[in-house]
Order: sequence, then C-alpha cells, then structure tokens
Amino acid sequence: MLKLTKKADYGLIALQHLATRRPTRSASAKEIADTYGIPLPLLAKVLQKLARHGLLTPVYGTNGGYKLARDPRAISALEVIRTLDGPIILTSCFTHEGCYQSGRCGVKEPLRRIHEGILGLLGSITISAMSEDRAETSPLPVLENV
Repeated sequence: MLKLTKKADYGLIALQHLATRRPTRSASAKEIADTYGIPLPLLAKVLQKLARHGLLTPVYGTNGGYKLARDPRAISALEVIRTLDGPIILTSCFTHEGCYQSGRCGVKEPLRRIHEGILGLLGSITISAMSEDRAETSPLPVLENV
C-alpha cells in the first residue's frame, strides 16, 4: 500500500500552514503542533530536517520559529516527501535488487507507468496549490494515461 508516513504528512501540513502566512511572519513548532494536534517532538524533528534541506529558514529570537525558505509555488509535495522519507518506491521492480521474476513478469511496464504517474502528480502539486482556498482553486491534477 502506498501511504505517506506521519513525518511526510506533518511536513506537508507545516509547510502549508507557513504558506498561508505573510512571507515575513514565522511560526513556531509549538504553534503548528497546537493548531493541528501534532506531537511536538516529532514535528520539531521534521521542521529541523526541512530546514537542513533548504525548505525552511529558522528564525531566532522571542518570536522565532520557521518560515518558508522559498516561494511556496516552487516547493512540490514530491520534494517534501522525498526530503522526509527518501525515494518513493512502488514495487521492488524499481530497486537495484531487482526481482527474480523479471524475465517472466508482465506487469513491470504497467507498474513503471503507474509509478511515473504518481511521481508526476506529486511533483505537480505545490505547497501553494495545497494552501489556496478550495473555492478559489481548480481541482488538483489527475493521473492520466496510467
């Protein structure tokens, strides 16, 4: 089953929260955790990792916390998920280990297309798009030709 980890889920929530703020305004890990009912210790680790990878900028001082390091239109869901969870692998066909059935398998190519479709979809959804009000946005892209 393809499922986001809690880290990826919390990272996307935090970035979406920050994208809805004025660009110069930061939010603390505690504020985000309290707003969404996220465990603070795990969220703090997620935010630190996102900062280490250049997606967030730490803000020091009494009103410190984190703010987006880049425009939310330039940060994709795929980038966030890969930063927090590593590569997305749909099946072992796509790993270096390969599969002992690769010579007889008839689903490798269809699975590759599904995998590429999922990566393409996640790469096309930006934090900005996730942050816009549903009433004002067009629907999110759908997988086609998979």
